[in-house]
Amino acid sequence: MSNEVSKFSVQELDLYYSNFQALKKINMEIQEKEITAFIGPSGCGKSTFLKTINRMNDLVEGVKVDGKIYLDGVDIYKDIDVIKLRSRVGMVFQQPNPFPMSIYDNVAYGPRIHGIKKKSVLDEIVEKSLRQAAIWDEVKDKLKKSARAVSGGQQQRICIARTLAVEPEVILMDEPTSALDPISTLKIEDLAVELKEQYTIIIVTHNMQQASRISDKTAFFLTGEVIEYGKTEQIFNTPKNKKTEDYITGRFG
Repeated sequence: MSNEVSKFSVQELDLYYSNFQALKKINMEIQEKEITAFIGPSGCGKSTFLKTINRMNDLVEGVKVDGKIYLDGVDIYKDIDVIKLRSRVGMVFQQPNPFPMSIYDNVAYGPRIHGIKKKSVLDEIVEKSLRQAAIWDEVKDKLKKSARAVSGGQQQRICIARTLAVEPEVILMDEPTSALDPISTLKIEDLAVELKEQYTIIIVTHNMQQASRISDKTAFFLTGEVIEYGKTEQIFNTPKNKKTEDYITGRFG
C-alpha cells in the first residue's frame, strides 16, 4: 500500500455545456501536498475540469455535471456548502486580477469577509500572506498603493497572497504565468514549489517545460478525456500512450 493521501478523488466525471460534452469519464486521485499539472492542447477540458473542482462552473448557464468529486472523502456537490468549498479550494487565474483597491485591502479582503475585523490580526495575515507569496519585500512600503499600480508579475503574486490569506488547503492555478514575462514566470514556479510543502496545488499549463520542472504528477487531456495520468517523470520520459508521446514531442498541439 502506498502512504499517499488522496486530497481529491474524482470518479466517472462527465460535464456538459448544454448538449456539448466537455469532460468524459474522468477518474483521478489527486494527492495531498503535491503539484499536479494538467497539460494538453487548447479546448481539451483542462480549465473546465479545474473549475469543476471548486464549482466555478456552477456560475455557467446550462452546465450539467455527472459523477463524483470527493474532497477528503466528502462529496463536494452534495455535502459541502459552495462558499466553504471555495475558501478551502482557492483559485488563481490566468490574468492577474487584483481588486481595484490597495495591496493591503486585496489581501485582507477574504479574512474580512470571514469576520476578522481586528487591525493587528489583519496586519499579521497580510504580512504572512505576502511573505508566503514571496512579494513582501517588494511591496511592504507600498501597501496603501493600488494593487494595480505594480507590474503584472507582482500583481499575480498579490493575487496568490490574496488566495493564501483565507488559509485554503488547495490552490488551483489556471495558467498563472501565461501573461507574464520569463523572470516573473520563474518566480511563480519557485513559489509553487515552496507552497506545496503546505498546500495541494493543481496547475493548468500550456508550458510543457513548466509542467516537467515543477509538478509531481501530470495529466494529459485530449478532447475532454484524460489520456494518461502518472508521475511527471514517467509521462515525459516514457509515456505509455502514443498520443501523449506525440503531444509531448510536439508532433501536434
